[in-house]
Amino acid sequence: MEDYNWNPWHGCHKVSPGCQHCYVYRGDARYQRDSTVVRRTESFNLPLRKKRDGSWRIPAGSMVWTCFTSDFLVADADDWRDAAWEMMRRRSDLNFLFITKRVERLPASLPADWGSGYANVCICCTIENQQMADQRLPIFREIPAHWKGIACEPLLEALDLRPYLGAWVRALIAGGESGPQARICDFDWVLSLRQQCMAAGVPFRFKQTGALLRKDGRIYHIERRLQHAQARKANIDFQPAENTDRKDGGDGRNA
Repeated sequence: MEDYNWNPWHGCHKVSPGCQHCYVYRGDARYQRDSTVVRRTESFNLPLRKKRDGSWRIPAGSMVWTCFTSDFLVADADDWRDAAWEMMRRRSDLNFLFITKRVERLPASLPADWGSGYANVCICCTIENQQMADQRLPIFREIPAHWKGIACEPLLEALDLRPYLGAWVRALIAGGESGPQARICDFDWVLSLRQQCMAAGVPFRFKQTGALLRKDGRIYHIERRLQHAQARKANIDFQPAENTDRKDGGDGRNA
């Protein structure tokens, strides 16, 4: 089944070090758009749109990557969010995933019928350094949701997530920073997260190297088109044995 992008609103405000070289700001700058102006987009009602034959434009079973040119919980979108939740509820045949740096706003932003979470909504919290991990993850851990994941992107320093990792984390993703002003990602930081996930039984994925990857003391400059492929080549993704029969992929030193 094909994946779809749904950006009900566009624009955001930088809230932490991970936002410094935001790809949305970088893209908007090419067209002289102000990224700090949050606006509802023409795709706002995309999940409810139908084709001429009456079938859904986004077919049942699809994954919908939600609000990737903003933050689903940005305060500027408070007047629109209830309608977005309602579309997610109505399209229970789709799987929605959004990533946020504003988990502190989530409890007050949930719909009235949220309960333990909509079964078709996945929420991922972004952390980039230890300060943000210690600030966001205790809040995120306590929020009821059907599926919760952690995105360590852009990974800016070594992280100790052992106090937080457990069965409530359905997946952890790590990756470096892209773009011409990218900051260095150290491969040892990635391997450390992998080891922590293995010890806690949490699925781990090395998503992308970033533009500058330091490995064994050497800094590699990696083209954007190769950053995902090089991460896969490292072969360090991990799935607990009960989740898959695929064998673990070594320590990644052959990347």
